[in-house]
Amino acid sequence: MKNFALIGASGYIAPRHMQAIKDTHNNLVAALDKFDSVGIIDSYFPNAAFFTEFERFDREVSKLKYEKNTQLDYVSICTPNYLHDSHIRFALRHGADAICEKPLVLNPWSVDSLVNIEAETGKKIYNILQLRVHESIIALKKKIDEGPKDKIYDVDLTYLTSRGSWYYTSWKGQEDKSGGIATNIGVHFYDMLSWIFGGVKENITHVYTHDRASGYLELERARVRWFLSINDEVLPEDVVAKGQRTYRSITVDGEELEFSGGFTDLHTTSYKEILKGNGYGIEDARQAIEIVYNIRNSTPIGLKGDYHPFAKKPLSKHPFKK
Repeated sequence: MKNFALIGASGYIAPRHMQAIKDTHNNLVAALDKFDSVGIIDSYFPNAAFFTEFERFDREVSKLKYEKNTQLDYVSICTPNYLHDSHIRFALRHGADAICEKPLVLNPWSVDSLVNIEAETGKKIYNILQLRVHESIIALKKKIDEGPKDKIYDVDLTYLTSRGSWYYTSWKGQEDKSGGIATNIGVHFYDMLSWIFGGVKENITHVYTHDRASGYLELERARVRWFLSINDEVLPEDVVAKGQRTYRSITVDGEELEFSGGFTDLHTTSYKEILKGNGYGIEDARQAIEIVYNIRNSTPIGLKGDYHPFAKKPLSKHPFKK
């Protein structure tokens, strides 16, 4: 049985990590979150020590090692994106491997720093890239790998996930903390696409605003038109008619990729691979981090060239601006 600590216990994704730790028959010994609405822990590890102050959490981790003869094996990190770098460093300094939600970090140069820290401490940094363990995605990669080597595929990615005004008040609406739309809701798709279709040849942004981003990504074996948004006004009419607030579509040469189900156990699958030493590490995460960094730092060219059809949808004002 391995000992885990969890940083970031009150967010949406934290219960997936608690479930994965429990499903793999390991133990959560300590958790940290500045918010104390974390009763969900009772469903998984009611005896885990819980802290709202980093200093007391840090002291508990030290006491585990020096007073209770308990080695911390892993630190799971589910905090806001801009804090991942610091919390990964905390884990490695305490002799634990880090398991971090995506994006691993916000900037490419931070990846290089973590490579050095990993080498210095001898500990490992793992990134949760759960789409890579989804059966439908694995099947698509197998199909592409076994297909004609010179074939270039046409891919359309559309991901619309409605968010209310709270989004802009939270850290997610602050680009310096979340990395912006493409990072916050799209990084796992860019990782999945580059994992399947290869390295980046061209990265063009057509539209980039507070509530949407759209562009063209040319990979070694694919031409990708993509559109992401958190604005429910861009949802297709048939989706709205069903009362749905999320729309996700990926087509490859006009054929829809069906992967709407099968998400519930992906974190557990990821943890199982990590515990066997087969998890995805720093270099696996690098390309998607570079893609989203370049998107948010590029100058949108407007509706030129090969752009996603949704890019033509009327722009909306920021909800906090008159």
